[in-house]
Amino acid sequence: MEFAPQYPLVGGFCMFETLSDKLSLALRNLRGVGKLTKDNMADALKEVRTALLSADVHFKVARQFVENVREQVVGQDVLKGVTPGHQIVKILHDELVRLLGEGATQLNPKRPLKVLMVGLHGSGKTTSTAKLGRLLKKKGYASPHVVACDIYRPAAIDQLEILAKANELGFTCDRDSKDVPAIGRAGLAAAKAANADLVIFDTAGRLQLDEDLIAEVKRLRDVVQPDEIILVADGALGQEAVNVAKAFHEALQLTGMILTKLDGDARGGAALSIKSITGVPIKFVGVGEKTEDFEPFHPDRLASRILGMGDVVSLVEKAQENIDPKEAERMAEKLRKADFNLEDFLSQMQQVKKMGSMQSIVSMLPGMNNVQLDDGHEQQMARTEAIIYSMTLQERRKPAILNGSRRMRIANGAGVRVVEVNQLLKQFQQMQKMMKGGKERKMMKKMQAMGGGGMPGMGGGGGGMPKLPGM
Repeated sequence: MEFAPQYPLVGGFCMFETLSDKLSLALRNLRGVGKLTKDNMADALKEVRTALLSADVHFKVARQFVENVREQVVGQDVLKGVTPGHQIVKILHDELVRLLGEGATQLNPKRPLKVLMVGLHGSGKTTSTAKLGRLLKKKGYASPHVVACDIYRPAAIDQLEILAKANELGFTCDRDSKDVPAIGRAGLAAAKAANADLVIFDTAGRLQLDEDLIAEVKRLRDVVQPDEIILVADGALGQEAVNVAKAFHEALQLTGMILTKLDGDARGGAALSIKSITGVPIKFVGVGEKTEDFEPFHPDRLASRILGMGDVVSLVEKAQENIDPKEAERMAEKLRKADFNLEDFLSQMQQVKKMGSMQSIVSMLPGMNNVQLDDGHEQQMARTEAIIYSMTLQERRKPAILNGSRRMRIANGAGVRVVEVNQLLKQFQQMQKMMKGGKERKMMKKMQAMGGGGMPGMGGGGGGMPKLPGM
C-alpha cells in the first residue's frame, strides 16, 4: 500500500536543523568556481563528513557517503546556468535519498493486515500503535483493531484503550491472562469476528534488549503470523537506535521501522544510518505527542528539508487535506467582490491552523528552513483569534459599527488592550480599501502585515524575520 505523506507540520524536523546548517556552511566556498575539482572539493567534502559525524551518523556510513559524492563530482563541468553550489546540492540530495532509503512507504496489501509492533521500553510503542491505526484508518482501512499484549504494564493497556476509544479503533485485551501468545490469539479472533481489516499488536518492552523479550515476541509472532513486523525506535537514542534495530532485525526479520521523537533536539544520525546499516526501511515517523503527529516516511522530501530545499509538495498536500475546497472557492469569490469581513478572516485563520504551526509551514518553504520565528508568534495568532471571538456575529460582519464602547468591551473580553483592537481594525479597513480599489498585491501585503510585525495577529515578526500571511 502506497501513501503520499505530508511531512510534519509540528515544529518541523528539529533534530536535523544543525545538520542542515553545517551542510550549508560546507558548500559556501563553492560559489564562483567554474569546475568541481579534487582541490576545491576537498575542504567542502571534509566539512560534509564532519557535519555527518557531528549529527551522530555512523562513521562507516559517513565515509561511504562522502566517497560516493566525491566520485560523482570531481571532474564534472559546471552545467550552464547552474552554479557549482546548486550542482553539488543536487548530488548531495540524491545521495541522501539513497542513504535514507529510496522509494515510497509501502505496507503489505493483504487484508486483514496484521502488524506486530516491537521495541524497547520507552520507545513509544503504545502511542505509535494508536497513531498507526489512526493514520491507516484515514488512508482507507475501514475497521482497524488494536490488541494489548503488554502484560507487564497495566498502564500500557489503559493507555491503549483510551487512545483506541479516542480514535475510534477496535480494542481487545485480557487483563487476567499472563500468556502473551494466548492473548494474541484471542485478540486476533476477536478482531476477525468484528470484520477488522487491520489488526495491530502492541507488545511489551524492556529497558534493554534481552533473550526473554525476544523469545516472548517470537512466540507471539508464531501464533499471529504477522504480515508486518515493525520496530518502534527512539530517534533520540542516536547510534544506540541503530544497534537496537540491528539486534531486533537479526532475531525477528523486521519489515520496517517507526522512528519516534523526530521533533526533539537529537542529532538525527539514527535516521541517516539505520537503512544503510540494517537494511530495514523507515516506514513512519513520530513527530510529536499528539495522535495526529505521525507521518509516512518519504526519503526524498526529508533530504530536501535537510539541504534547505524546502518541501513544497508536502505543504501543498497538507493544504489539500485540511482546507475545504468549497470554502476556498467561496473565499476566492468574496475576495474578488471585495466582500471580505472579519468572520471570513477568522475562518481562514482556522483553516491555516489545521495545517500546523506557522514555524513548520515556513520550514517547508525553499530557503526558509533556518528561519526561526520568535516564541510569541503563535501567542499573537491566539490574541487575534481572541479579539475576533470577542465580537458579536454582527460586529464581525460589519466592523464599521465598532464604536469606542464596543471596542472596550471586545478588548476586555479578549484580555488585550484597546490599542490592539484598534490596530487590528485599522489594518483590516486598509485591506478592504485596497480590495475595493483592485490593488491585489498591496492587499496581500496588508493581510501579511495583519499577521506580523509585532501586531496582535499571527505574525510576530521582529528581528528581521519575514512577515507571514495570516491567511
